[in-house]
Amino acid sequence: MTEKSFQDLPIGDVHLREERLSGEDIYGGIFLNMKRDQVSLPDGNQAVREYLTHPGAVAILAILDDGRVLMERQYRYPIAKACIEIPAGKLDPKEGHLVCAQRELAEETGYTATKWSFIRRIHPVISYSTEFIDIYLAEGLVSGKSHLDEEEFLDVFASPLEQLLEWVEQGEITDVKTTIATYWLDRYRRGLVSPKLIQG
Repeated sequence: MTEKSFQDLPIGDVHLREERLSGEDIYGGIFLNMKRDQVSLPDGNQAVREYLTHPGAVAILAILDDGRVLMERQYRYPIAKACIEIPAGKLDPKEGHLVCAQRELAEETGYTATKWSFIRRIHPVISYSTEFIDIYLAEGLVSGKSHLDEEEFLDVFASPLEQLLEWVEQGEITDVKTTIATYWLDRYRRGLVSPKLIQG
């Protein structure tokens, strides 16, 4: 049997949609909230959907003048591991996304950037969270002093793209935003993609 191509699928998504019938808040935390909704399925039956609401976040692919990527190593409690990641952070209420990226880069690394471009939005856990992460490219970096939050501890270092690709392939980097940013940067340096300049 030959599978259909994407072009053979029905136009639109009405035949796939689930409609919310009712819902309740299960848990409210510092910034994560868990909800449970009763939904109507496309065939008329009903099901339960549990999911986390998240304010959204940004991540920054910051490139030094020598071409190396500014990185962090931070302990992530849920998986009990120190992870290698690009700088990132969640949006404050009513905060602009670029403003958040600029703030997080300065707070966590001490660097500011003279040129900012937008790479893309990703949804890291589409099955149970509303979270999105907007990834930005920061260039023309100027060093300064970091000012971490009271409960924040991390190492800041720089790494060549080749090392990042190796860490991804070896499974040393498993963080999704960093994995996507690493592969994007590889394609960017080969002239296959380009970001959207927004400041600089």
